[in-house]
Amino acid sequence: MRITFLCQYFPPEMGAPAARTWEHTREWVAQGHAVTVVTGFPNHPTGILRPEYRGQILARESPAGIDLLRTWVYCAPNKGFFRRSLNFLSFFGSSLLFGGLLTKRPDVVIGTSPQFFCAVAAYLLSCWKRAPFVFEVRDIWPQSAIELGAIRNRLLIRTLEAIEALLYRRAALIVIVAESTRAYLRAKGIPAEKIALIPNGIDDRFLKAATRLPEQIRAEYGWPEKFLVGYIGTHGMSHALETVLDAAERLRDDPVFHFLFVGEGAEKERLLRLAEERQLTNVTFLPEQPREELAAFYRACDIGLVPLRRLPIFQKVLPSKLFEWMGVGRPIVCSVEGEAAQLVVTSGGGQCIEPESADALVDALQRLQQDPTQRAEMGQAGESFVTTRYTRAHLARDYLRVVCERISSSSPARS
Repeated sequence: MRITFLCQYFPPEMGAPAARTWEHTREWVAQGHAVTVVTGFPNHPTGILRPEYRGQILARESPAGIDLLRTWVYCAPNKGFFRRSLNFLSFFGSSLLFGGLLTKRPDVVIGTSPQFFCAVAAYLLSCWKRAPFVFEVRDIWPQSAIELGAIRNRLLIRTLEAIEALLYRRAALIVIVAESTRAYLRAKGIPAEKIALIPNGIDDRFLKAATRLPEQIRAEYGWPEKFLVGYIGTHGMSHALETVLDAAERLRDDPVFHFLFVGEGAEKERLLRLAEERQLTNVTFLPEQPREELAAFYRACDIGLVPLRRLPIFQKVLPSKLFEWMGVGRPIVCSVEGEAAQLVVTSGGGQCIEPESADALVDALQRLQQDPTQRAEMGQAGESFVTTRYTRAHLARDYLRVVCERISSSSPARS
């Protein structure tokens, strides 16, 4: 097959969309398919363009045999509605224009959401190229932005919901990452046969990529004897990270505990300011790390945190961090309700607590710190669970199989 995939984010950018797209498309190329990925110049989430791309409008690369087309974007940090909107819309325009002019006609065009306008560009490109459109729904948008309070204008909400409904109708296939999203789509009248579940997972190469040992990282930063509690990922408004600082404040007099934050995001400056105002010496913030180093940072921690705010929309998500923490054999404290909590319970890989509750987090951490046997059992159970059921290679093959089956039985971009 010839596949065109639109995703605004791609390595060296961090985060779930970049990792998922890279690992799936790399596997498709290895299987003998021709894959073009249309993406932006790397600047997420800081809004700072990497030096090697400055002054460019287009770039073409071929990592692992992927035809990677990078198009211009208005660089903006992952905060502030107006500048982020410009960032999204700039990729919408450049990916559609250059994707249309500089790519061959594919057998299928896949667009991922969020961000939402990337999927719109993929749909319009599918019309341009007269190819079926596959809509990958990783987060339900605009509903998630509405519940977070990022969008309040009623006219804008109605407009975005109309676009959402159009994409659902015109997609030949809708790929979801969480089972609970299926009920949301069915309630909107989407036929069951148009929906396929391809969850997040773990890549074997990610697990083996680390160039440093966890012990080296702990020694380098002065944590050799600490009970290290880690959050690794985007520091955004969805993640309820102030609750983690509240827990660190309650444990400030316990010399055993130390809290590690790794990553960037819209909330990072505020979190840094709060930690400084509270004089939290048991908290360390590190910048975003190269993906090949992340497995070592995961393994350096004793406990991994997977938090989200207590909103109905987040009951329908499966954060990619669940799979990465379990993949490296580290127990999880998961403060997410719904499907994520069910997966943690089923796997045995961690403990679930009430979202946005510092008291519940402190209680869970103290009990786990005092029970190394339970931590080891959780780590082993989680690792076995994800490495036998959720490897990217198998998921990529399943993904391509359902795409082939669906587009062979539906007319391009019209179903």
